[in-house]
Amino acid sequence: MAGDTWKVMDINALRANLGDKPVAYKEFLRVPSLSCGLYRLKKGSKDMQTPHDEDEMYYVLEGRARLKVGDGEKEITAGTALFIQADETHSFFEIEEDMTLLVFFASARPE
Repeated sequence: MAGDTWKVMDINALRANLGDKPVAYKEFLRVPSLSCGLYRLKKGSKDMQTPHDEDEMYYVLEGRARLKVGDGEKEITAGTALFIQADETHSFFEIEEDMTLLVFFASARPE
């Protein structure tokens, strides 16, 4: 994307490229201030995330599960937007329906 000032992305086409694995992540945009990807967790799969160095925003496109962040838990469904602060432990569990999420990472914090 070097030199480009904007880009149009077809989310349905990107979803088709996730493959058939139970857990898949595909980054589709990376610029200095932001990276974006699609994250899919199939029903019954296990989310093995570890805390990230960047603030993170999820938007649930489809599916249903629970999210654990620190000591808190919340049911999430399609249409839910979630913010997770950098370095916070979090994971999806009790994945009752295949989930697809848009994921936005803020730029890494300065060292």
